[in-house]
Amino acid sequence: MPHDEKRVLIIIPCFNEEASIAQLLTELLSLELPYTLDIAVVNDCSTDNTLSIVHQFKVIVLNLPVNLGIGGAVQTGYKYAHRHDYDLAVQMDGDGQHPPTELAKLLAHHEKTQANVIIGSRFISKEGFQSSRLRRSGIAYFHRLNRLFTGKHILDITSGFRLFDKKAISIAAENYPDEYPEPESLVAFAKAGLSIQEIAVVMKKRQGGQSSIRSFASIYYMIKVSIAMFFAYVRK
Repeated sequence: MPHDEKRVLIIIPCFNEEASIAQLLTELLSLELPYTLDIAVVNDCSTDNTLSIVHQFKVIVLNLPVNLGIGGAVQTGYKYAHRHDYDLAVQMDGDGQHPPTELAKLLAHHEKTQANVIIGSRFISKEGFQSSRLRRSGIAYFHRLNRLFTGKHILDITSGFRLFDKKAISIAAENYPDEYPEPESLVAFAKAGLSIQEIAVVMKKRQGGQSSIRSFASIYYMIKVSIAMFFAYVRK
């Protein structure tokens, strides 16, 4: 199938992203790429003006009745992509960290490699926003843990800028981690035999919203995700 016939769903999970979502959608809708692009915003019970802002744009709105957290919101998007038979799905954060202009890199890399999962990585070329030193240390830890479990060398293992093909979409639609899903899901994908690759992208500093990984919560994050990755590894 020529790539200009492929249907791509951009999945944007949102919780209180009123400061950044309008600019993100404006930039995405102005892109000229040789694909059929649709945008699905998954509103995870935002309490600010996110939903009213999103309704001003010609995008698909998946408005969750209860707050599911990042994993549930993302899986909602993958369920939609699977149900509507999209060829590819690309997950992007709603806080403006993932510039729409970088989307072409993920799509081009898929055309070249046909990898099942492609991760936009800020740590290959080390351009753009690199996160804090503390968080980079945590990411390096999960990189080593993932390499132990899967043998794969994924530098930006917590990146939420990801492309999935139909096989990966199908798996994510059926079963996706509910909390802090990025590292755990890669273990599951590797066990399923999917090919996982990284491509260098340039990211920005968060334009709005607040990270779920803060201060003391980061300790909980490290422990919880380590245990989750282990059980994803041993699960049959």
